[in-house]
Amino acid sequence: MARKNIVTGLDIGTSTVVAIVAQVNGPDSIDIVGIGESESLGMRKGVIVDIERTAKAIETAIEKAEGMSGCAVDSVFAGITGSHITSTNNRGVVAVSNETSEITLEDVQRALQAAKVIALPHDRKIIHILPRQYIVDGYDGILDPVGMYGTRLEVEANIVTGARSSIQNLLKSIEKTGVKVEALVLNALASADAVLLPSERELGAVLVDIGGGTTEVAIFREGSLWFTAVIPIGGDHITSDLAVGLRTPIAQAEKIKKEEGCVLSELMPADNYIEITDVGSQDTRRVSRQVIASIIEPRVSEILGFVEEKVKMSGYDEMIPGGIVI
Repeated sequence: MARKNIVTGLDIGTSTVVAIVAQVNGPDSIDIVGIGESESLGMRKGVIVDIERTAKAIETAIEKAEGMSGCAVDSVFAGITGSHITSTNNRGVVAVSNETSEITLEDVQRALQAAKVIALPHDRKIIHILPRQYIVDGYDGILDPVGMYGTRLEVEANIVTGARSSIQNLLKSIEKTGVKVEALVLNALASADAVLLPSERELGAVLVDIGGGTTEVAIFREGSLWFTAVIPIGGDHITSDLAVGLRTPIAQAEKIKKEEGCVLSELMPADNYIEITDVGSQDTRRVSRQVIASIIEPRVSEILGFVEEKVKMSGYDEMIPGGIVI
């Protein structure tokens, strides 16, 4: 089936690879026409450790999305995450070049280029330059200075960087499937567009996205990203804890986590039991739901403790009245 204005998003997670094909109908309207999902076997803590297996997982997910949508996928917008992701705030300043002192798009681009000038190690690469605000002749809080008049243009921007090797491995894994990468998008930015309300982004809020191998932390304020960090712990660690603590296979531990899990043991009755299978045999035994929760609770507390550390480290912990969205 021939379709117009098709875009494809690709999320390469630690446990799952997902491809989504969408038809863009307008600035604020899209229709999801295809979804493909496959098990991610070449990732660890958000970083590629096996290019061939990652490429195979990407290919499988894209093929499934193509089959559902009836569209051939030749390019994708790919999400990127991992503990190598960091961000820093910087400022760029330029003189307005136009003789009439009217600020043009070229002036804005020059200001953003000036903000890119930071002491960056050779093994790091810039992923995003995200303007927080523009300042024209000392007047701040400007979101779009194009068309305004002034002689001095400043921009405060958040610079998101990643390890050059990790970025190159991600690009190579996708391109091995014969698909072009339109752009890399920080996962936290995509998640924020999906789940944060405009009021939360404006007032100040923390987005916490707990994935399989990583937990992403992003602070938004005044409508833009102010800070981001990635913690190399996620839901797979909870599954592993259950597998070890209950002496049961990983697959069953994952099922128990999803169907029977609770993060507060005090909420679960001690006399409420489920049947689980032992490792290496077909024998079953009974385990109380309170015991399951007592295994999950410490790991979740650890993850949220690291989140709290990152928020305090950002220096914006007193500036997020919108609270935390998990």
